[in-house]
Amino acid sequence: MPNLETDTAARIALLKAWLTPRLSSEQTAWLDSQLAKVADAPDSSALAVGIGLAPRKLGKADLALSQAELQEAENIRPDLDPTGWSIDQTARMLFVLASFDGDDEAFAARLGRLVAQGEVSEHIALLRGLPLYPAPAKLVPIAAEGIRTNILPVFEAVAHVSPFPREAFSEAQWNQMVLKALFIGSCLSPIQGLDERRNAELAEVLIDYVHERWAAGRPVSTELWRCVGPFTRKRDVGDLVKVLTGGDDQEKQAAALALAEAELPETQQALQAVPELAAAIRDGRLTWSGVKA
Repeated sequence: MPNLETDTAARIALLKAWLTPRLSSEQTAWLDSQLAKVADAPDSSALAVGIGLAPRKLGKADLALSQAELQEAENIRPDLDPTGWSIDQTARMLFVLASFDGDDEAFAARLGRLVAQGEVSEHIALLRGLPLYPAPAKLVPIAAEGIRTNILPVFEAVAHVSPFPREAFSEAQWNQMVLKALFIGSCLSPIQGLDERRNAELAEVLIDYVHERWAAGRPVSTELWRCVGPFTRKRDVGDLVKVLTGGDDQEKQAAALALAEAELPETQQALQAVPELAAAIRDGRLTWSGVKA
């Protein structure tokens, strides 16, 4: 079993190592002082003060991490992707980590209060930090609440480039996240584990969603078919053929990829109608990474 206190200390050290060379001596002194206050009294006002003042005290510049720093992140927390993190966001995560005193329940309650009371930029930073925090099982309700929002950046702080949903969400929560992404116009490709967590129930829900959209004369995201392919049923083949024959180039590629992943004779027969796409899939020239939302 991992030692959560050791893991947390390593993650605190990682974030401090990223911040220190990007801060002035005065900024570093403020950060260190505030971190000490948070560690000494996690439930005092010091945590909220640090989170609130971080942008003003430290600035909002991008971290712009080097390849070596990204590799260190991978070593300490596998699949952590800090792409796009800013200095103030990183400091806010650091303050949250510094508040962990070994009590999982208290930590989860503390983070929940911060997310509930903060403003949008704080929500984004704190939710982006989910893969770093201890007590992940206790934090699932906070993450699940984050994906209920209609505020795109807040939703994507949980859903995108984060290993947390893949590792911690139930199948129902995962499916809700994918469907919500489509409802609010978010991309699916940045979701870690999108392929490995595909499931039959999700595919069925998405096909129903497709029928509702088509009935209303509304378009369907090309990425949706990525979650359907391996679970295509006989009655779904006609929907894919409709896209394959009547869609634009991106839609045709998505339909072809979905058909290629299905294991029905009917889907392979349908692919024969588009030999160029079928060949591109076989040769590896056409993959889901080439299909845009």
